[in-house]
Amino acid sequence: MPEEILIVAGEASADLHAARALDELRRMRPDLRAFGVGGPKLRAMGLEVLAPAEDISVMGLVEVLPRIPRILGILRALARAAAERRPRAALLVDLPDFNLRLAARLKKLGIPVVYYVSPTIWAWRQGRARKIAKVVDRMLCILPFEERFYEGTGVSARFVGHPFAEKPPPSAPDAYRVELGLARARTTIALVPGSRRSELQRLLPPMLDAAERLKAAHPDAQFVVPVAPTLARAALEPYLAQHAGLEVTLVDGHTEEVVGASDAALVKSGTSTLETALMLRPMVVVYKLSWLSYLVGRLLVRIAHFALVNILAGRGLVPELLQGEANPERMAAEIERLLGDRTARESQLAGLREVRASLGEPGAARRVAEEVVGVMR
Repeated sequence: MPEEILIVAGEASADLHAARALDELRRMRPDLRAFGVGGPKLRAMGLEVLAPAEDISVMGLVEVLPRIPRILGILRALARAAAERRPRAALLVDLPDFNLRLAARLKKLGIPVVYYVSPTIWAWRQGRARKIAKVVDRMLCILPFEERFYEGTGVSARFVGHPFAEKPPPSAPDAYRVELGLARARTTIALVPGSRRSELQRLLPPMLDAAERLKAAHPDAQFVVPVAPTLARAALEPYLAQHAGLEVTLVDGHTEEVVGASDAALVKSGTSTLETALMLRPMVVVYKLSWLSYLVGRLLVRIAHFALVNILAGRGLVPELLQGEANPERMAAEIERLLGDRTARESQLAGLREVRASLGEPGAARRVAEEVVGVMR
């Protein structure tokens, strides 16, 4: 009977990382079967989907509350499937509030758990590390400083390198503009509002208002927006309809190419900031939460910066606009500075090169697959 593993990946980046790991696993175990939760990338790799990633990929306390019954139902269904099918291992990717609860149930079943993409215990809930040790067999870290936070906690942790370390150096903006059908010589600004509907609702309107201001200063400006695999173009159209005078190009997926085509980018906080950093494009990072989620976060989070790029750099390398500061005036002003101030632009780019170099060697997916095979034995 073929061996099986359980995989759970929520948002778009986790889906991509898990799909690459599954590809490597099948090179090592060609008959391996996988079931669980995933997005388009995992589904394309043949994952037997018990629930789509979109059903558990929710950010913010207010957004989660109405989805709790569905999320808990998926949790119970996965635990039942694991009890019946007895997979040789589980690969749980990111999404700690869901996956750590699932890990506890899997541990009771005696199913080894490999957790890929460490929870941010270095930012908040630091006492969680010892709890993680009780339910996770192997913690695979993608940021270079994370491994040391598990020392002395009982967690078997390893820095496997960041999946984005695989990416080759970027080409010149012209090459990406030609690929995307954009005018080569015009000022090009990327707007990256995120992969969730709640993020679109909060971030795309002020981004488009900022684009109007930038268009007034740069009449030749063109704007380009990547549409995340978890969203349909129709989700963006009501916002774009309110800005009919703006020239906005939508691109399905291909965030790297969209950012690569830009002179500067407005980017939602999260993995997208790291993608932008690796493309060596100047950026402004923005984010908005519901007021309740923000207040809860302020009580729990203990870090100087919220942008992943700044955390890796250890300083305020890129502008961060959070909550009320993420308004059209500030967004436009910060982008304008990166377009017009050569010193500010070059200083940020030098720091982004440092961030790129800190992510480790290529081969993260292969190392993840090795760890999974190791616990399967």
